[in-house]
Amino acid sequence: MAWRENTDLAQYRGQPDLCREGSCPMRLVFVLAFTASAATAPFFTEEALRAGLKDVFICGDDRQKNYIVETLGTGVAFFDFDNDGLLDIFAVTASKLEGFPSGSEPTNHLYRNKGDRTFEDVTARADLAKAGWGQGVCTGDVDNDGFEDIYVTYWGQDVLYRNRGNGTFENVTPPNIGSRWGTGCAFVDYDRDGKLDLIVANYVDFDLKNTPRPDGPKPCQWKNEKVMCGPQGLKPGLNRLWHNDSTAGTVRFTEVSAKAGIEAPGPRYGLSVTTLDYDRDGWPDIYIAIDSQASLLYHNKHDGTFEETALESGVALSEDGREQAGMGTAAADYDGDGWPDLVKTNFIDDLPNLYRNNRDGTFAESTVQAGLGKSLRFLGWGAAFVDYDSDGWPDIFMVNGHVYPGMKSGEYRQRRILYRNSGEGRFADVSAEAGPGVMEKSSARGLAVGDYDNDGRPDLLVSNMNERLSLLHNTHARGHAITLRLVGQKTNRSAIGAVVRVKVGNRVRSQEVRSGSTFLSQSDLRLHFGLADKQQVEAVEIAWPGGAVEKLGPLAADQIVTLTEGRGVTSRRSFSR
Repeated sequence: MAWRENTDLAQYRGQPDLCREGSCPMRLVFVLAFTASAATAPFFTEEALRAGLKDVFICGDDRQKNYIVETLGTGVAFFDFDNDGLLDIFAVTASKLEGFPSGSEPTNHLYRNKGDRTFEDVTARADLAKAGWGQGVCTGDVDNDGFEDIYVTYWGQDVLYRNRGNGTFENVTPPNIGSRWGTGCAFVDYDRDGKLDLIVANYVDFDLKNTPRPDGPKPCQWKNEKVMCGPQGLKPGLNRLWHNDSTAGTVRFTEVSAKAGIEAPGPRYGLSVTTLDYDRDGWPDIYIAIDSQASLLYHNKHDGTFEETALESGVALSEDGREQAGMGTAAADYDGDGWPDLVKTNFIDDLPNLYRNNRDGTFAESTVQAGLGKSLRFLGWGAAFVDYDSDGWPDIFMVNGHVYPGMKSGEYRQRRILYRNSGEGRFADVSAEAGPGVMEKSSARGLAVGDYDNDGRPDLLVSNMNERLSLLHNTHARGHAITLRLVGQKTNRSAIGAVVRVKVGNRVRSQEVRSGSTFLSQSDLRLHFGLADKQQVEAVEIAWPGGAVEKLGPLAADQIVTLTEGRGVTSRRSFSR
């Protein structure tokens, strides 16, 4: 079968680049009937209050930011903690420097999906009501018991929660996980031993007592206005890698940062983490968005170590060689050539980065050519690839917001941006068309993608500074789609790191199961493939994290299919209507 020959992991590298020899099938017109006219009615509606998401999530004083720790906001997660097939929500909160009266401190929240597009707060029942200066969240099954666990980063002590499988969690934080300023995190099986390891970005080695305030004798300035200081001028943090050494009944992680090469090239202002197999060698690599310095790309050397290659790979700096203030990041194959690309958001007065994978270990800066060069006035945070209209092409959603409230120059609350992928390497801003849910202004930070009502249309969850969450329900008149849920057996149960390729008509589309990404947040681990007008997937190839490859198919559209390693299809569930 020709398709199998061209997409088999063991054979694909080194094959002719058909897309660049003039015979690429990826931009045929099979979607024209579906996409000829854009939907005119708004297709993202704000449903947080209707869904029962009424809590306000705190991060410092909303009127004045005296210290940088008050500016990052917090993350959110879409994940199914009770294995009922419905996406639940975990939302992180920070605090205020002046504190709260005893007993009234804000806590993180776990919301259980009731199956009717509403949620109930089960935080206390789940033993997750912890106060502190929370930052980010990532999920994964660290003990391979079939239930997703939670890692929460803090300014202070990070926390690992083990899912007991009965609706409750226990704090199993290893004593050797130190107190730092953790930001983005991701679970990843970097050595392919079947157990999820953990990568954590650390931002600033922050000294509150010795950091200048805007109203102090030595304030920092931005555009001639007094502002809080940082990150430049403050001591950067060190990113950390933890190897999973858990045994039956005991969760144990060993720090291997220096040994594995993750401490190179030294301290950095780390914010967001994305894992991806950018060179398609079957081993997960790590990309970290860095604030005010060159970003980092760690290439997996297959021996438990990494080599930092961002500069030579073309993803460290701007196209003109400048260090940028990287915030959020995400990976996906946006151009349909089978190789993962990267997007990164940056500080205001700068463009985001869209890095196109060159298939040779390097990336090409494609921001302006792709139509993303009009967002200088936005300060970007969470970014995600999401095929909101199920036409088979990953679109891009970004959330924005300033760090300086009350500034004379620049809006603190900013709208979100939805870029639609044309399928020809370019994007168009369709935010206004998407409706008031996208156009609403907030100082947004975290972003998660997931289909919380299982109707085949990916929805969006946004964390906002000192406000309620935003839950944007997707009502687009979608094309056909299929959602694939992967379950590992010999590999990690979450199947994090698995790469799935599906054949639809004359196109092959690929996605990777990943933890973390966007900004401080966790999206649904299930993979949504938009099929446009096609009613089936003709073939599926799964490259499991351990190296095994399985092929199966065909699969009918408009359903959620569970694929278990070594067993094929183990469950099916039609989309809700």
